[in-house]
Amino acid sequence: MTEILRVAGVSKLFGAKRALDGVDLALSRGDMYTLLGPNGAGKTTLLKLLCGLLRPTEGAIRIGGIALDADPVAAKRLMSFIPDHPTIFERLTGWEYLAFVASTYRLAEPGWRETAARLLEFFDLGEEARGLVGTYSHGMRQRLCFVAAFLPEPALLLIDEPWVGLDPRHLRKAIEALRAATARGTAVLLSTHSLALAEEIGGRIGILNQGRFLWDGPIEKLLGEKDRLEEVFLRLTEEKG
Repeated sequence: MTEILRVAGVSKLFGAKRALDGVDLALSRGDMYTLLGPNGAGKTTLLKLLCGLLRPTEGAIRIGGIALDADPVAAKRLMSFIPDHPTIFERLTGWEYLAFVASTYRLAEPGWRETAARLLEFFDLGEEARGLVGTYSHGMRQRLCFVAAFLPEPALLLIDEPWVGLDPRHLRKAIEALRAATARGTAVLLSTHSLALAEEIGGRIGILNQGRFLWDGPIEKLLGEKDRLEEVFLRLTEEKG
């Protein structure tokens, strides 16, 4: 499979605090990767480094073979990012916001509008997208973020705890859309505190603690035949706490 993400020896310091300590990670197209860890483990820091919101103190990040620090615009065109707290222009309609996203990725018309219409219907925002974002509930904003993230059909999709505010129906739709994206070749890296969700999604699991990986590999190898993810996660993080 074509490699889409390469993280090599990445560390991040905030003053004397080492939030990440020599992290290595590689993802290929079609990978589903779930990032776990206790509070303060470095999950959000890693995601912000990958999308260019922070710069590493040490190490290198490549997206689709492009060095993120050397050509950030080209690298960022290959990815989408869904933050834990969505910030959307409230005085735009949903459609206007998606037009803004399409312009930043230089998506061609009418193709992006057809894709947007399909995604809006899937996430039950077909009618609401004509209204101002400022009138949306938290869950509606989260769903619009998912639509915007899928719109450019990215090679890499980064997600930081976007589940708060999604009801069970739309959580199920989000998971379905993520699986469809990986089937098309998108590499998905998502962070969550929900061990049940991580176990359901499957794929590869990364467990961060104190800025280092305690585990990086298939969930099946981590769990064996009888263990539950919660038991393994607590045992690993307590041993290394």
